[in-house]
Amino acid sequence: MRLTQSWAAMESLWKTQYPAGMPEQITVDAYPSLVAVLEQSFLRHHDQPACIFMGRALSFGQIDTLSRDLAAYLQGLKLARGDRVALMLPNVPQVLVAVAAVLRAGLVVVNLSPQLSAPELEHRLKDSGARAIIIIDAAAATLQAVLMPAGGTAPPAVAHALATTIVTATGDLLGPLRGVIVNHWMRRGQLRVPAFELPGSVSFTTALSSGHQRLRAAQNGNSVRAHKALDVQGHDIAALQYTGGTTGTAKGAVLLHKNLVANLLQCAAWYRPALAQVPADEQLVTVGALPLHHIFGFTLVLLLSMHLGSCMLLIPNPHDTTGMLKLLARHRFHCFPGVSTMFQALAQHADIDKVDWRALRLSVAGAIAVEPATALLWLLKTGSPICQGYGLSEASPAVTCNPVDATEFSGHLGLPLPGTDLVLVDDDGKPVPAGTPGEIAIRGPQVMAGYWQRPDDTARVMTDSGYLRSGDMGVIDDSGALRLVDRKKDLIFVSGFNVFPNEIEDLIVRMPGVRDCAAISMPDAKAGEAVKVVLVKSDPDSASPTEAEVLSYCAAHLTGYKRPKVVEFRGELPRTPVGKVLRRALR
Repeated sequence: MRLTQSWAAMESLWKTQYPAGMPEQITVDAYPSLVAVLEQSFLRHHDQPACIFMGRALSFGQIDTLSRDLAAYLQGLKLARGDRVALMLPNVPQVLVAVAAVLRAGLVVVNLSPQLSAPELEHRLKDSGARAIIIIDAAAATLQAVLMPAGGTAPPAVAHALATTIVTATGDLLGPLRGVIVNHWMRRGQLRVPAFELPGSVSFTTALSSGHQRLRAAQNGNSVRAHKALDVQGHDIAALQYTGGTTGTAKGAVLLHKNLVANLLQCAAWYRPALAQVPADEQLVTVGALPLHHIFGFTLVLLLSMHLGSCMLLIPNPHDTTGMLKLLARHRFHCFPGVSTMFQALAQHADIDKVDWRALRLSVAGAIAVEPATALLWLLKTGSPICQGYGLSEASPAVTCNPVDATEFSGHLGLPLPGTDLVLVDDDGKPVPAGTPGEIAIRGPQVMAGYWQRPDDTARVMTDSGYLRSGDMGVIDDSGALRLVDRKKDLIFVSGFNVFPNEIEDLIVRMPGVRDCAAISMPDAKAGEAVKVVLVKSDPDSASPTEAEVLSYCAAHLTGYKRPKVVEFRGELPRTPVGKVLRRALR
């Protein structure tokens, strides 16, 4: 791709807006791999807490020891270097142990949501060729449905590939007394872990014990295969991050060690002006409310916290806003990565004033655009402006971010991170002029190697010059501000005109009585497609707004081809774990 003179000038403009001392590039080979990043942190922060969960802290040293035990167990199995290990875990300390162990064993992390349905799980396991899985017991019944389908005459292909299943319970790392109590409550209490049968599976604690015994036997000179430190390099695959489920078949983004290391260093440099305000005698504390299996939480909470020596306050259920605020009220914390819906729910909660927000230095938002009203309320309640960024799984994920020393919410997506090239292109891949909507294209050390075993899909999104076509439509004004317009695949084509769903949604949510809204396409005999909106009322028992009122409101504010033809009312909109509306599901 050949950049025009105007885009070269835009890159220069972005650099002039960098905070003082911000490098324009990063040293991508500062660490040979994520293993080196983790092992340095284990050494530097050995006695400091790496996470706090249900009242118990685990130190970096404890995570170091436990992950060595688990790595030794994994290496004792018939797994080859580069084999994939699925992690289907909520925000529990076992995630830290499992990620470090898998990487140390020379294996590949496959992050999976515990909320996946059986068909979704089957697809990801089959597609990745996962040889092992570490799964929370609450999701084990789903795995059983995949491995032993009712009425099946033969074991499915997944069962043949999956050599080892390790099942963990929520309280497994909480100590003998508290752990037993928590696990009993989870299995017998209100939540009730569904019953399951997984013949041949082992418990997480058994795997740790077995690995520990292997290490001790090796230390005593016995010829037992124990954990062997591997020379993991930047070009080795670190993770498969499945993406695209909102728009089509989920694909595994191949993230190399060097991709994730680069993004860690980019974000660490970008966050430095805010985090430098943390007193020198305090350990950095990060709120771990984002799902750690999602790329946002995986990189910018789990890995970045480990790299910076930050303690994670692990929150297993971010939808329990009351419980989250009770936890936050007991701790002093400095960094809060989140999404718009999370910030909105907390800011509107009656208990928000019970939390001491004075130590908070950085509120960073991603995944979905933050509503200005939410940003304003968050600032008024916490004193911390929301710093919004943009990213995607294929970029590890962070691409742009607002300067973290800003004192107010900007409404745009910020500047490209150090070492990141960004341009907006048309359907032919040619750069568009400033002020014209175009597809966001990204080049940088954090961009994936491709999609797992999908060369055709990779070729469709990667240009010959190394730019990733994101599928997101953006626009840049003369000041250099990037704003997200919409997903390219979510565009609605009415009589040849492009209609951006976000524009309609942003208008309608400002209408009195509307809590949530999604705009989607519907077939139309004359125009090809027409606009349909799905609304959630603020008060489900209220008669207003009616369909006629919504249509009249839109007629007063939108040009003809953008006006919805149909209005549907629902109790909730389907969303991903990080709050993105599943427009495809609505369609």
